[in-house]
Amino acid sequence: MGKVGAGGGSQARLSALLAGAGLLVLCAPGVCGGGSCCPPPHPSSAPRSASTPRGFSHQGRPGRAPATPLPLVVRPLFSVAPGDRALSLERARGTGASMAVAARSGRRRRSGADQEKAERGEGASRSPRGVLRDGGQQEPGTLERDPDKATRFRMEELRLTSTTFALTGDSAHNQAMVHWSGHNSSVILILTKLYDYNLGSITESSLWRSTDYGTTYEKLNDKVGLKTILSYLYVCPTNKRKIMLLTDPEIESSLLISSDEGATYQKYRLNFYIQSLLFHPKQEDWILAYSQDQKLYSSAEFGRRWQLIQEGVVPNRFYWSVMGSNKEPDLVHLEARTVDGHSHYLTCRMQNCTEANRNQPFPGYIDPDSLIVQDHYVFVQLTSGGRPHYYVSYRRNAFAQMKLPKYALPKDMHVISTDENQVFAAVQEWNQNDTYNLYISDTRGVYFTLALENVQSSRGPEGNIMIDLYEVAGIKGMFLANKKIDNQVKTFITYNKGRDWRLLQAPDTDLRGDPVHCLLPYCSLHLHLKVSENPYTSGIIASKDTAPSIIVASGNIGSELSDTDISMFVSSDAGNTWRQIFEEEHSVLYLDQGGVLVAMKHTSLPIRHLWLSFDEGRSWSKYSFTSIPLFVDGVLGEPGEETLIMTVFGHFSHRSEWQLVKVDYKSIFDRRCAEEDYRPWQLHSQGEACIMGAKRIYKKRKSERKCMQGKYAGAMESEPCVCTEADFDCDYGYERHSNGQCLPAFWFNPSSLSKDCSLGQSYLNSTGYRKVVSNNCTDGVREQYTAKPQKCPGKAPRGLRIVTADGKLTAEQGHNVTLMVQLEEGDVQRTLIQVDFGDGIAVSYVNLSSMEDGIKHVYQNVGIFRVTVQVDNSLGSDSAVLYLHVTCPLEHVHLSLPFVTTKNKEVNATAVLWPSQVGTLTYVWWYGNNTEPLITLEGSISFRFTSEGMNTITVQVSAGNAILQDTKTIAVYEEFRSLRLSFSPNLDDYNPDIPEWRRDIGRVIKKSLVEATGVPGQHILVAVLPGLPTTAELFVLPYQDPAGENKRSTDDLEQISELLIHTLNQNSVHFELKPGVRVLVHAAHLTAAPLVDLTPTHSGSAMLMLLSVVFVGLAVFVIYKFKRKIPGINVYAQMQNEKEQEMISPVSHSESRPNVPQTELRRPGQLIDEKVESQLIEVPNSNFESSGVLGSCSVFSRNPTEH
Repeated sequence: MGKVGAGGGSQARLSALLAGAGLLVLCAPGVCGGGSCCPPPHPSSAPRSASTPRGFSHQGRPGRAPATPLPLVVRPLFSVAPGDRALSLERARGTGASMAVAARSGRRRRSGADQEKAERGEGASRSPRGVLRDGGQQEPGTLERDPDKATRFRMEELRLTSTTFALTGDSAHNQAMVHWSGHNSSVILILTKLYDYNLGSITESSLWRSTDYGTTYEKLNDKVGLKTILSYLYVCPTNKRKIMLLTDPEIESSLLISSDEGATYQKYRLNFYIQSLLFHPKQEDWILAYSQDQKLYSSAEFGRRWQLIQEGVVPNRFYWSVMGSNKEPDLVHLEARTVDGHSHYLTCRMQNCTEANRNQPFPGYIDPDSLIVQDHYVFVQLTSGGRPHYYVSYRRNAFAQMKLPKYALPKDMHVISTDENQVFAAVQEWNQNDTYNLYISDTRGVYFTLALENVQSSRGPEGNIMIDLYEVAGIKGMFLANKKIDNQVKTFITYNKGRDWRLLQAPDTDLRGDPVHCLLPYCSLHLHLKVSENPYTSGIIASKDTAPSIIVASGNIGSELSDTDISMFVSSDAGNTWRQIFEEEHSVLYLDQGGVLVAMKHTSLPIRHLWLSFDEGRSWSKYSFTSIPLFVDGVLGEPGEETLIMTVFGHFSHRSEWQLVKVDYKSIFDRRCAEEDYRPWQLHSQGEACIMGAKRIYKKRKSERKCMQGKYAGAMESEPCVCTEADFDCDYGYERHSNGQCLPAFWFNPSSLSKDCSLGQSYLNSTGYRKVVSNNCTDGVREQYTAKPQKCPGKAPRGLRIVTADGKLTAEQGHNVTLMVQLEEGDVQRTLIQVDFGDGIAVSYVNLSSMEDGIKHVYQNVGIFRVTVQVDNSLGSDSAVLYLHVTCPLEHVHLSLPFVTTKNKEVNATAVLWPSQVGTLTYVWWYGNNTEPLITLEGSISFRFTSEGMNTITVQVSAGNAILQDTKTIAVYEEFRSLRLSFSPNLDDYNPDIPEWRRDIGRVIKKSLVEATGVPGQHILVAVLPGLPTTAELFVLPYQDPAGENKRSTDDLEQISELLIHTLNQNSVHFELKPGVRVLVHAAHLTAAPLVDLTPTHSGSAMLMLLSVVFVGLAVFVIYKFKRKIPGINVYAQMQNEKEQEMISPVSHSESRPNVPQTELRRPGQLIDEKVESQLIEVPNSNFESSGVLGSCSVFSRNPTEH
């Protein structure tokens, strides 16, 4: 697992998280040669926002991430998200503008002269970017306008109440960190710093404090120490009166603590250097501190005293307990590294974390940097066999493996959200590079179903993965996502947590009221959903809980999302319709619970105006907030929902002091709103009022009323709807088809029961549907679609496995090894289990429930032990064997051998290794019913089977301390037939080229052949071969009943073969891989065409050729004694007079093509005599498929006709 995978909607929440630290940082770009020179705000410069290239990452939550200050941003024009209360600034050096940012490639921008004219209201007769003023006349030759739909701009300049304060003496300081204490508080703290880019350190600092909402400030350097250099400012998230200042560690390591909103301070020395802090979500005095030497400390006295918890802690992988899931509020979850570099998951109490009191909830090691604790869920990742496996614990219960669709084969995963007892995850599958699929889980976070495919992703400035997904505030279940379709990125919206998605309808008119010709699905509105840690960079999107219908975003109209010609759009009906409000990027702030929108233009030039809208963006009025144009570095809003006071931070020139402009919006309101000032508004999706199973009505202020909102803002009424099919999503293992039905996927067996199901108990039998989590619908089809409780039938044990707890086949002498017994089916409560450890010790258990934590055993001797487990109940029994090596590392072993062979023929089996070069190896073989293994130093052995039937071969390969194994089954018959199959090319698009997929597809092909021909399934074996294009080998087998009677003759096999060939040539065999994907099955070797023209005008030479062919045919007939060969069918039979050799397919991988001429087919005698040995061929164009790469080791597997 990596770190935070912050994507669109997750980014919106990330902004709130960062504000929870109580800080915002502004810095200047372009002073170090083209890039930002912002130094890292702290040794931990990435507060859970960076992601490892491949792993399992998560999104931080408010109060859950280390309280590192916000990263220094590159372009903090308008740098605080609605609801954020902290600001961090940095100015440029040597330039007149603090935020001199180059325009994007291709983006239109105004010249400096045009900008100055616009600020003075001179020149053009239009408002920004050509918008008509009120009363403007339509220009000749343009399309007919609709003035009622145009966005109106009042160019008359109005004046806001404001005051300006200069931080005198700090003109050289190039960084500032600002904190507004919180609700009902007038205190603002500002820490300014001079960061020397040459020295890479802070050389000066000043601390300022205001007690009148920013009208005036007092310098507090004398209260913290005139020689003290401060580096960072922290605020307790649960008590904003408690302030913590951190000194520059290069000079001294100390904390300054205040409990009165920064009025007075006490200094405490530290014996370690703090890298990040994590405040407790409930207890205001409890803090975790992470040091630069990877040690974790705790304090129960708000930093006055510290105690060491654990050494070797992974950065950003420590968490407080979650209330409701952990009984102990002082419990700490952490990921720690061992001396040899392994990671494990530990929990302990903050004041009592001795080795004896630590717990390890997940047995064994986990992948480094993978622990996530979020809400009621704990996630870890464990890689085995070259594949990552993800595990989840819900409400701190036992871990279960997360179940994605079988062939998702994830290589990267990000937990986007765990709201409402459900996991929303972005998964990059095996065939994706720059896109992710969105999956949504059940309540336990175990079973995942697909919500949206191919969501766009990108890399953030710190290398973290950014998913283009945005969760709209105030409306549960509503998301926006950018999906990649045929190399075009388009914006989609859902109102029911991903069950249904649709494109955004573009506005009917533009700013001037001109009609916009944009027809779905060819043209639509597309939005930028990336929200960086500084939320006011390009690509802003904003929504607010107290204004659930209003969404403001930048984007464009067209066939796809573009980075050019970006405009600003607003929706006042929750995304159903949109209006264009600006033709250039602006930053928008919600005031008065969303009743007023404030827009400030993105520009590198000084400004003194902003725009206000009282009617949800339909019209805008121009206001001046300062008499002298100001280079704006950032904006901070008053805490609380009303947000009626705003502080603008900037400077007049690069040499001037910081200028703090306090803007008071209270004067624009004449009264508070009353009930008659509101109107009802019903949430809907294109007219459908039932969303997430309920009709919801909000109260919105009437657009013509300019009153200050009060308690009525955001009030809501909700009424449940009757359940329909639209309220249900497909359950795990099911896929939605074109007719809307949820049907089982080809790899899923819906009849499989839980292994915990016992006779007399009940289980939930899925209908293929599951209700969308948090959907409030009632009655209707709910009973029809809800899983039904069903009595557990008595079942004999099946699918028994015995494995070690860590999945390895090795154990260390004298140490505990934990063995896990797993049973796919059977009555776990009424089952007798007997385990023989192979060293003379055996144990018995009366049911599997008593073995949930595994069986611990200590081996006193070194060797290979045959561990057997026998399970019995009244309906049957099952057994399993584990060959355990007690004290030798391999990554993967693959056993290569034919699918079918003939009796008494020599069979060659080869162990193919991954990686191929691992030094001296020992091979241990079990085959047939032999109880004693065959041990060799070579990777191949030859053997023969003297009787017909199915035989199992197991090989274990030992190298050092690593032992891996593979098991294959081979069918033995006196004779059989085979035919090469090919498929329509669309199957290759879904072929991940792994053994499990080939086995499942082979089963589907066999089912299709049986249905198309009526041939009993016992006669057919289908083996899908590795590599591309996808091919398969069809075996026609003789079958006899268990009594040994009614065995099929050679003629019967010939008839079955002819029937199969005929059916395949008629294109009558096909199957549906997934909804809309139909795959045809063909015979790769087709019957030969006639050798002569049978029309009456044939020539004499042709007749002579015909006679020759007849004589040759008779000769062949006599030689083979009526044992003819069907074209395209290979004949395999036991021939005692010939050399006994291995039977394999006559067609090499490179020859797997349809329409092979009959003359290229080999004779049966040639096939019988031919011997092809499987071996590693490390040259190009060999017949061995390349299975993958592990590190720098290439992996080759077997001949394509073998397992």
